[in-house]
Amino acid sequence: MADVLVLGGGMVGVATALALQDAGRDVVLVDRRQVGEETSYGNAGAIQTEAVEPYPLPLALSTLLKIAFKRSNDVSYHLNALPSYLRPLWHYFRASLPARHRAISRTYAGLVRRATTDHAPLIAAAGADNLIRRTGIRFVYRSQLALDAAAAEARRLSSDYGVEVVLQSAAALAVDEPHLKPGLAGAVHWPETWSCADPGGLTQAYARLFVSRGGSIVKGDAATLHEAENGWSVTASDGPVSAPEAVIALGPWSAELLKRFGYDIPLLRKRGYHRHFTGGGSLNAPMLLAESATVLSSMQKGLRVLTGAELASLDAPPTPVQLRRSTIAAASVINLGTPVETEAWFGSRPCMPDMLPLAGKAPRHKGLWFHFGHGHQGFTLGPTTARLLVEEMYTGKAPVPDLSPARLRYL
Repeated sequence: MADVLVLGGGMVGVATALALQDAGRDVVLVDRRQVGEETSYGNAGAIQTEAVEPYPLPLALSTLLKIAFKRSNDVSYHLNALPSYLRPLWHYFRASLPARHRAISRTYAGLVRRATTDHAPLIAAAGADNLIRRTGIRFVYRSQLALDAAAAEARRLSSDYGVEVVLQSAAALAVDEPHLKPGLAGAVHWPETWSCADPGGLTQAYARLFVSRGGSIVKGDAATLHEAENGWSVTASDGPVSAPEAVIALGPWSAELLKRFGYDIPLLRKRGYHRHFTGGGSLNAPMLLAESATVLSSMQKGLRVLTGAELASLDAPPTPVQLRRSTIAAASVINLGTPVETEAWFGSRPCMPDMLPLAGKAPRHKGLWFHFGHGHQGFTLGPTTARLLVEEMYTGKAPVPDLSPARLRYL
């Protein structure tokens, strides 16, 4: 029998397994697919130490009207999914009010500012430095007015949180990113952020490190999790696997599983889409085209074009309207070449309405632990929150900052 089961083979789950292993525990990692093939595969691959303030719900009426009438590329929605989102959106609205968002951001900033420090030893030990670029991330603007507003906000964030920022003119941007087409006003460059040319590949490299250190990875269905005589058990491909403790790190599927155990978690699932293009230009650093809510990043498979958020049911068919808009926006600034995939990839980001991840003990079940809800930053924060979780598990100390599921009673 193992000491701990970790359910979920994304960045958060693999980082949890490694942190538990580092604490001397015998760990079995369980996933229904290969490691790193879900949300951790499909993101922009950025370890975003500049993302010190989490995305709040837009509060301006003009912005909300654009979203309601699907005139904005930042957010789209499936009408039939909205009833299930009403409760989490209400809590998200409350958390996004200025005073509370400032307080949340102080906690959030303390997490993301240490992200590269927590990834660095894993990257080195996994032999994955070839996947990492330390060239920052750029927020690029076509309008001078939008660039000026972004520059003012960047100066505020730099002053408040100590984040390094460089404001780039059109000429400076053209030097650093020679494949971009003319017509851009400039960029806000955040040089401390790292990025990855294959985020799924980095997750898999961490998993290989886990196995090389004596860990086990098995294929199994987390939906079979149940309380057993000596703790917790799941059914894997080779039979049942049990342990006194289990960690739920299933990303957007976590809330569905935990309903069976009486936990009604108001999780927001923000779907995103991407597609790769090859034979065109490339980028030295990931890039947000802020005015069209489009992210571009050069990957091993080609230039990845990514979208904003869509509110949809987990099993809803794709509606890649945002990706079509983002592809047009991307083609206006760089030669895309030809698409690699016939169909767009899509996956969901698991967001708690107070914008902080859950990492801590299940309130009503012995030996059950939560580790999910990282929103847009699971790839960034997995190793950081894993260390905090394991510290709570084996020292009994309340985590600092407080990411405990006990706060669910306030939602």
